[in-house]
Amino acid sequence: MKMRDLEQATGVNRETIRVYLRHGLLPEPKRSKPNVADYEQAHVDGIRLIRRLHKEEGLTIPQIRRALSGELTDASIGIGAFTHLEQLVAARLDRFDALVPIASILSRNPDAEVDAIGFEKIGAVKVEHREEQTMLSRTDAEIVAIWGEMRAAGFTEANGFNTDLLEFYVSGANELGQTEVRNFLEAIEGKVQIEDAADMALEAINRMMAFFGHLRTKAVLKAFANAAVLPKQSSHENPARRNNA
Repeated sequence: MKMRDLEQATGVNRETIRVYLRHGLLPEPKRSKPNVADYEQAHVDGIRLIRRLHKEEGLTIPQIRRALSGELTDASIGIGAFTHLEQLVAARLDRFDALVPIASILSRNPDAEVDAIGFEKIGAVKVEHREEQTMLSRTDAEIVAIWGEMRAAGFTEANGFNTDLLEFYVSGANELGQTEVRNFLEAIEGKVQIEDAADMALEAINRMMAFFGHLRTKAVLKAFANAAVLPKQSSHENPARRNNA
């Protein structure tokens, strides 16, 4: 996006944005030409965070720069810091801000456009439209691409599978995420510095997914085993009798 788009998206004028850039509060924009700057969603989110730190926390520009670099920390994390913890964790993940064109995953999912719409309908992804291109965050693009690989494995509409069927994953993930964060924040309140909390949260995101994955594998295998011992219709039973039962 151009500077005028950035102004419109954030409600902050270009002179103030240039101050943020000069002080190193925002990453340098990409430049297709020496005098042409291209801004991304990361700049929008960064400006919103800076404004929040300034207005709600009363931090000065030097303090904000130190906070964003991790040098300014409270003695321990409290309720007021929780709103900024998400930004710190997302920055460490380095994938939620960046948008990629949906065309980049067509080799993994030829039906990516249709599936993205279906996933957006159930709240699994968010579709963006930029300069006549359909865009997804890197994480959302991976979700859509994985479903393309599932299609190739036989999980097709013809076999009874569509994106609507996956809504239980979305509700389950939301509930799990809420519980995880609530337990995490209650445990660390008043004990852990915000930067350390962000590192711990990142570690949990990276490692506990594998932990949960193993639990899920055990549960699925157990469910298949339970299904296998359910009473079955005898193969020797008279079909006519079966139909009249």
